[in-house]
Amino acid sequence: MTQSTGSSDTSIDLLWLSEPDMIEAGVTDSARCVDVMEETLILLDKGDYRMAGASANSHGAQVNFPDNPEHEGMPANGPDRRFMAMPAYLGGRFNGAGVKWYGSNAENRANGLPRSIHVFVLNDAVTGAPKAIMSANLLSAYRTGAVPAVGVKHLAVENAETVGIIGPGVMSRTILASSITQRPSIKTVKIKGRSAGSTEKAARWIRDRFEDLDVQVVDSEQEAIEGSDILIAGTSTSPDGPQAFPYFKREWLKPGALVLCPAAARFDDDFIKSDESNLVLDYDGLYKEWFQENGPDVTYERLLGIPGNRWWDMVEEGTLPKEKLHNIGAIAAGKAPGRENDEQIFFYSIGGMPVEDVSWATEVYENALEKGIGTTLNLWDTPELT
Repeated sequence: MTQSTGSSDTSIDLLWLSEPDMIEAGVTDSARCVDVMEETLILLDKGDYRMAGASANSHGAQVNFPDNPEHEGMPANGPDRRFMAMPAYLGGRFNGAGVKWYGSNAENRANGLPRSIHVFVLNDAVTGAPKAIMSANLLSAYRTGAVPAVGVKHLAVENAETVGIIGPGVMSRTILASSITQRPSIKTVKIKGRSAGSTEKAARWIRDRFEDLDVQVVDSEQEAIEGSDILIAGTSTSPDGPQAFPYFKREWLKPGALVLCPAAARFDDDFIKSDESNLVLDYDGLYKEWFQENGPDVTYERLLGIPGNRWWDMVEEGTLPKEKLHNIGAIAAGKAPGRENDEQIFFYSIGGMPVEDVSWATEVYENALEKGIGTTLNLWDTPELT
């Protein structure tokens, strides 16, 4: 579709992939996505990547709005209202760059739209030319679900049977679907949501796709946590601060539990610092960069509520040794210790990174080329300006 440096052909074509095209090209293949995310996280740990910012570890660039705009037509601040660009390069067999661009507004849901609406542009690493433009809501959702499932592959007990979900939104559902590909032994799912409507919607979604599962709606976080082999913290941050985050009390956690933390969650610092806890990150560079970008006054409580941000705050404070934190890519590559017995309790913090979009976009793009899926668009035959 694109030309490399040195080619005499100056024409550039790219592929447009709509959401139906993306589905046909395999974007919803959870099991394959877990494999690709494992490969991605290993490349991250090796350092074969670049993201934005001076340290090449930035999550991305975000546009926010004031509470009371002075200019006519400017949006006002609101729940999840922002625009964001997430660029990255990933090496290995992917050897490409790309950017996910999205706008977000919680009010979209009242109009039958997703909170965030995503597109992804995949670029040639040599010329910089666009190779594809993709509908990216499913791309983002499935890679978001697959990254925690890499933790399930390496850190969950082998015979895991029960999953507890606190915050059963789209993210928690795709995490569950990906986790089941790694632990088909799962039999029971317990759900604790904020509202009856959203909780029942999630329960229906799970029952429709996994008919053999026993899906239970529970009334408290404690009920969701107790007896669960795998836990998913899928609740967004709260203006009320950590006291409103899902609380994982030590006494409620089953021996051998794996707690997946892609969103706000709260633990007791003394437990986190103890030998009982095993702390895993998707990639430590992300949390270090968040700390550098936001400064010591913007703690995890005010940022995203993701536990890895709290752990990095503790590292910077000198209250938690950095050696206690391990990258999941290092564990997957056999460079760091994983689960050694069925009693260990693991916490896995997931911040999400644009390199993951690059790898899954590349995989889907290559599938589309092989199957003849999508619409070819012409950028130019000969550029007007050179």
